[in-house]
Amino acid sequence: MKVLVFDVWGDLAHFKKFYTTSSPLSLSFPSPPTIAGMLGALVGAEKSSNDYLRKFLNDFCRLSIQIMTPIQKIRFGINLLETKGTNMKRPMSDRNLAPRTLIRTEFVRFPRYRIYFFHKDERIYFQIKDKLIEHRTFFTLSLGLSELIANFKFIGEFDFEDRTFSNDAVEISSPILVSNLIEAQDSVIIEQGKKYLKEKIPVLMNPQRIVTRYEDVIFEPEGKTIKAKVKNYQRLEDGTAICFF
Repeated sequence: MKVLVFDVWGDLAHFKKFYTTSSPLSLSFPSPPTIAGMLGALVGAEKSSNDYLRKFLNDFCRLSIQIMTPIQKIRFGINLLETKGTNMKRPMSDRNLAPRTLIRTEFVRFPRYRIYFFHKDERIYFQIKDKLIEHRTFFTLSLGLSELIANFKFIGEFDFEDRTFSNDAVEISSPILVSNLIEAQDSVIIEQGKKYLKEKIPVLMNPQRIVTRYEDVIFEPEGKTIKAKVKNYQRLEDGTAICFF
């Protein structure tokens, strides 16, 4: 089996945490539904009908991600304009413009992520591969919000194999779902010089944009590997070990 690997990066990213409202906070990395949206932007999957969710969040598709630069978060205000029920053709000098609201929002600063993509449907797989190699997209690629434009680079295509648990801990380069950890006190080997964070992320979302599964995930915010005992993982031909979501 083969996996496509590519990097995405930009100046800012925002992946809204589902439990924040008035002051939006950001996940440290894109969740599977967000990655599916990026893949949909590459091939032009319809967003209005949520076709990208049907194509890339199913049993035929497997996704993973690697943090390539240390996670840095900043917060600043965004000036939002109320447009509902207003006539936006009015000149900006009009004193009766719709009210604005300053919303303090959290962003990831100078993010870079490595995405791992596998799909059993060869037609979809080669569509993504061609777009990556040619550095072309159907829709503009962004990091969570349409204003946060992203660049991308094709890293390569690699053979990989599925592996199941052995008694030895494995150096994992991707975030790890807590449900994938072996139930033991030493399932995660704590090492000096590394940080260990946990976030709850959406993993599955249906075509009605309703999240059907959330998961806790452990990750190293500076992009270092995590030594852990997991139920299953994937070993690439270059030696990299990852866990699909």
